[in-house]
Amino acid sequence: MSEEKRLDRLTSILKRRGFILPSFEIYGGISGLIDYGPVGARIKRKVTDFWLDHWINQGDIVEIDSPTITPEQVLIASGHVGEFNDLMTVCMNCNSTYRADHLIANIHDEPETIEISEMNEILTNKSIICLNCHESKWSPAKPMNLMFKTSIGAMKNQRVAYMRPETAQGMFMLFPSLYRHFRQKLPFGAIQIGKGYRNEISPRQGMIRLREFNMAELEYFIDPKNPPLEDLSSNNSLINFIPDPESGFDLEYNITLEKAFAMGLVKHPTVASILLKTWEFLAEIGIDTKRIRFRQHISTEMAHYASDCWDCEIFGEYGWIECVGIANRTCHDLESHEKNSNSGSKLMKAWRSFDETLVEKRIVISPKTSVIGPIFKQESGAVIEALKELEDDDNWPKKVELDNGNTVNITRDMVEIKEIETNISGEWFTPHVIEPAFGIDRIIWHLLDHSYEELVKEGEDYTMMKFNDKVSPIDAIILPLFEKDGMDKIASEITNIANSIPGVRVEMDTSKSIGRRYARADEIGVPWTITVDHISKEDKTVTVRRRDDQFQIRASIEEILHHLNNKSIGKMFLE
Repeated sequence: MSEEKRLDRLTSILKRRGFILPSFEIYGGISGLIDYGPVGARIKRKVTDFWLDHWINQGDIVEIDSPTITPEQVLIASGHVGEFNDLMTVCMNCNSTYRADHLIANIHDEPETIEISEMNEILTNKSIICLNCHESKWSPAKPMNLMFKTSIGAMKNQRVAYMRPETAQGMFMLFPSLYRHFRQKLPFGAIQIGKGYRNEISPRQGMIRLREFNMAELEYFIDPKNPPLEDLSSNNSLINFIPDPESGFDLEYNITLEKAFAMGLVKHPTVASILLKTWEFLAEIGIDTKRIRFRQHISTEMAHYASDCWDCEIFGEYGWIECVGIANRTCHDLESHEKNSNSGSKLMKAWRSFDETLVEKRIVISPKTSVIGPIFKQESGAVIEALKELEDDDNWPKKVELDNGNTVNITRDMVEIKEIETNISGEWFTPHVIEPAFGIDRIIWHLLDHSYEELVKEGEDYTMMKFNDKVSPIDAIILPLFEKDGMDKIASEITNIANSIPGVRVEMDTSKSIGRRYARADEIGVPWTITVDHISKEDKTVTVRRRDDQFQIRASIEEILHHLNNKSIGKMFLE
């Protein structure tokens, strides 16, 4: 088939076979919302389960689940209320609303990074045409906050809240509990898979830009003075890197992660480790690694909370699309929440022990209450409090200002001065956070895109989804050649036994010809089809067909069930 209109054909098969469906279609649909059909939902479940295991298997990461409704004060502290904006413009002719950076995407290389003044100049001078009415009269661009606003409670007791734009804040709220859970030891991480909400001005590109979306995030808390470093030499795969053009490095590299870290291209050791684990996850679920790259943010596009950020971009029908963001959030969030919540000076901190106990000597000025009391009488309490800020510099007497505004003279005979020694075994500090944030819908879209294959079979156009076994929606399809002579009964028995195996999902298909059923199985990406025929009744064998090349072998039902249980059907074709 021609590459022309490939996107249309892919979109059509996704809808027809129950992968991705428009939401509320009978009411005209809602832009930016999608449904996962029976096939798509199964794939999403497999992808998210694999993602969960991929990180939890590290041993120092746990899963949590926090509310999707977030009080306003939390998002004020995080910066989302003030910073989580896109530039909006309105067509003055037809009142259509657009994201300004989307309108100029073909004119400016980095439209998301420019200032409002430059944006308005482009809208005015470049004759940008409205997609609805084809006129070119635009309102000045202005920021629009992307969060869905809601409320908690009713009437006078209402509290302003928002649907969460990210899962991260829920994990920051749980830091004190997580710190206790991990016995007050760093590093550790929390992961969460769930819904996020962003009131996109102009959703587009199908699953790429959604108003309600699925995300998976890890917040990995580390000691900035002792960041963990995994062995990067374990993977020698060449990975594509696009550094910040202002970093001093070349424009592009195709090197191992170990080399990227060694040469300082990726500066932080934990960021390097997470970049590698991100690449490995995408490779294992079936994303084409030749179409993966890591692009470093330039300073003007950096999130308000980040000191460094790498986007993992995947190439598909819509070009290069950010699917994962790996950000060094430093201590921004924990410090902000500690400050804004009045939670106490140590609640969002961790303890760092010194290798050797330090001895600190300091001068302490203590008031002689027997002297101060009779002199200052009712002000003596205020004087004693003010003396806590007094320093010994041998310049006596000293003028001290009280909280009530009065100034008093303190002479040397009113205080006692002594040197004390304090043993210091460690210190409190605010942990730093390294965060990979995965857009699950975007990843699934590219998985569908990369798995979709068009070919010619027996002179006719033919399509299939070449999923690997990790994400295939169904492990095998059971096909009775005919619904008679006991073949349907045998097929039903195989189906029931196979589905009783934990983690195994098979289906039986009896509709239409065997050729049509093979084609249907290929279109939803089932790797193995198992056909029951007349011979099956005699010797309890079936035909197993491999999707990718239609090669077939004969095997016993017992052997098939054994390999389904061990997820090893592919090994049968090597024998």
